Amino acid sequence: MKNIYVLVDNDSWILPYTEALIKELNMLGFKTKLCRHSSEINNGWLLFILGCTQILDEVTLNKNRYNLVVHESALPQGKGFAPMSWQILAGESKIPISLISAGKKVDSGDIWLTDFIQLTGTELHQEWRDLQGKKTVELCLKFIEQYGQLQSKKQIGEESYYPQRKPKDSKLDIDKSLKEQFNLLRLVDNEHYPAFFEYQGKKYTLAITNDE
Repeated sequence: MKNIYVLVDNDSWILPYTEALIKELNMLGFKTKLCRHSSEINNGWLLFILGCTQILDEVTLNKNRYNLVVHESALPQGKGFAPMSWQILAGESKIPISLISAGKKVDSGDIWLTDFIQLTGTELHQEWRDLQGKKTVELCLKFIEQYGQLQSKKQIGEESYYPQRKPKDSKLDIDKSLKEQFNLLRLVDNEHYPAFFEYQGKKYTLAITNDE
């Protein structure tokens, strides 16, 4: 029986989706373990690194034959932080997603699989996160199902990087309309990094929901 590890090293939004992935992998006959810290990873066949904040060292990566990461951009463009958020902010509705090998440099590994997340342009934070999570699981399972038929390819072209998004990036401009800033409102998390604006020296926080 081949061992598969799934690493999520923080309280990421992706945890429920990794649990669904592990359930599917166990049903396929794999011995699968969810790891919350890199020290829990042992020798095995495959490691999925999902929603992680730390770069794994070479010793850890050498424990498994394959170490795979999911990244939402047309690599080598859009490496770095929150690629899906930055693309939604730019008005994109067809978001590339790639399954790549993890390596020493961030988001620079060989590409195994690519797909797209299709958006309508109205999805709020939880809605597009759900699409992202389901597509992540789908890509991971596709690697398992098509293993032996897949060939990885090198990233080709000019690279670019997205910076980390911070709570301050949820600030609204009171001199712009809501329509102009709707894509920004789609990114905010009402609990962790809500939309806000400042007026006459005071800070006001807003919450956005889809009432349908």
